[in-house]
Amino acid sequence: MPDALPTADRPADRSPAPSDVPLIGAPEADLLHVMSLNVRCAIDDTVPGTPDHWPDRAPLVTALLARERPTLLGVQEAHFAQLVTVTGALGDDYRSVGHGREGGAAGEHSAIVYDARRLTLLWWDQYWLSDTPRLAGSTWDHQCPRVVTWARFRDERTGRELLHVNSHLDHESGDARERGARVVRAEIEAAGLPAVFTADTNAPAGRSAPYDVLVTEGGLLDTWLDAADRHGPEVGTFPDYGAPQPGGERIDWILTTPDSEVHAAAINTWTRDGRWPSDHTPVQALLRLA
Repeated sequence: MPDALPTADRPADRSPAPSDVPLIGAPEADLLHVMSLNVRCAIDDTVPGTPDHWPDRAPLVTALLARERPTLLGVQEAHFAQLVTVTGALGDDYRSVGHGREGGAAGEHSAIVYDARRLTLLWWDQYWLSDTPRLAGSTWDHQCPRVVTWARFRDERTGRELLHVNSHLDHESGDARERGARVVRAEIEAAGLPAVFTADTNAPAGRSAPYDVLVTEGGLLDTWLDAADRHGPEVGTFPDYGAPQPGGERIDWILTTPDSEVHAAAINTWTRDGRWPSDHTPVQALLRLA
């Protein structure tokens, strides 16, 4: 993937932190730590000891989140019981919003988890990416229902309001991915607030229709490219439990409205004893929203 910035202007890539040190961690002052994590849904018939087995991965997700402690976390693919693990890792001060994509608690969630000490929830909603967005389980004739969860917050440190939009775009239909990106773009524009978008887009940053809709045409910032500092190298964000590919496709994104300051970004490749928390790497950003 070609670099979007000339080599001389690119921020330096720092070496990854030791395993017991967060890449970003709890933010200071008015900065926000945002993370996007496709947690990989729990599959009932996986075998203990295999990479996908959720009971083996759950302690790794807990350790990762307990160390990083994001202010805002966009989660994709999580079943309800997995959300219990996620919020439990972060502690009693965190809350979550979002329903399953089949309705209620059923199916995968694209939930928003937030630090309620810092952020006051003002409003939240969820809709399906379809021609009938209020109908649970509806689609644009693609295989899996896809949802958008959004939440409006007041930052108690600054008194400012902000919007967080989280989604998981379709893995097969390019048309559905592009249409979903247009829905998200319209929502962010209509809100007129500082906003952050987290997602597993199933589309490569820099060379896909959703990226064109949201970044090239839509004017949102790609936090990885706009970061003043990067904690670690650019690697693909879907290593599928293997070694992340240098310069590989970034299909997991954190985007922000254009007047934001991106202090740092990270693609988190932490493992424990050679085991991964998920088949995706978390992506993180340290932001100041206008």
